[in-house]
Amino acid sequence: MHIQSSVLVPLGFGKYVRSDQVTAIIPIEQDRGPGRRTFVGVQGQADPIVASRAEDSIVRDLVQEPREVIQSRQQQQILRDLLMDLANVNPTVRRISRDEGSLDLDRLEHRIREVLEDD
Repeated sequence: MHIQSSVLVPLGFGKYVRSDQVTAIIPIEQDRGPGRRTFVGVQGQADPIVASRAEDSIVRDLVQEPREVIQSRQQQQILRDLLMDLANVNPTVRRISRDEGSLDLDRLEHRIREVLEDD
């Protein structure tokens, strides 16, 4: 299990903690009810925070990558695939697509390289 660092994890009712600062997740067994589901220990705090979310949902948020990170990786892979395919387009097809179709594959290839180099 890998904790995602520097990701805010919602505890419910507007409470958030950084994922890499969570030290314990303990289900509340007595007096459990609305707004009282889980104790969350946080680094540097003597008393745990009372979370309104269940322990399994908090743990899931701690170890799963945020959706935005997953989408970003997928988009980068698509750009890499496109870049490999563009490398196989011959000069004649490039010229025709630029002159007849207003699609400049050289410019597109250059832009993709710039985007991938920034990451």
